Amino acid sequence: MRETPTGTPVGVDDPYDHAGVCDHLTDDGRCRFALTRAGDDPEFAAARRRADYECVAADEDWAFHDCPHYRSTTDGHECVRCGLESVRIAHDDSRPLLEEHHLSYGSASDQGADGDPSHEITVALCRWCHAKIHGSFARIDDDAEPTPDAFAAREERRAKEQSEFGFTTARERRDDETEK
Repeated sequence: MRETPTGTPVGVDDPYDHAGVCDHLTDDGRCRFALTRAGDDPEFAAARRRADYECVAADEDWAFHDCPHYRSTTDGHECVRCGLESVRIAHDDSRPLLEEHHLSYGSASDQGADGDPSHEITVALCRWCHAKIHGSFARIDDDAEPTPDAFAAREERRAKEQSEFGFTTARERRDDETEK
């Protein structure tokens, strides 16, 4: 199993098995990295410019992970291990239910243990699954259910979210204050 730079497990053997489409891919199949960050890798940007900025993976002989600037980061909507959904409350700085979990670290200039480029690949894990992955031999593709603590935290946030849907006028709030 792959490990973090500090030696804890990441829960997968091959991060690319869990990676998605490159974050730099535009809706029309072009490479956003070459379009917006040409100064970071002029040779790469020049090659993409010659190819009309077409994504490297658009070539039938290439895959996303063949690109030196490939990255696939999470959307953070649900835990990939247990399926717990994210519930975010606006203007609330409490700890999120979901956390970004790195399956692979670094950039194209970094080399992985096998000599291949190390790309940034992340998935979303609830904080309970995240702790299990780093603290044991748990894997992100285990058949898992959210823990009771995870359910409780999510439902507490849903209740708070539902209470915010209610509308009270300023007069009703003032009347409630004077009754106390």
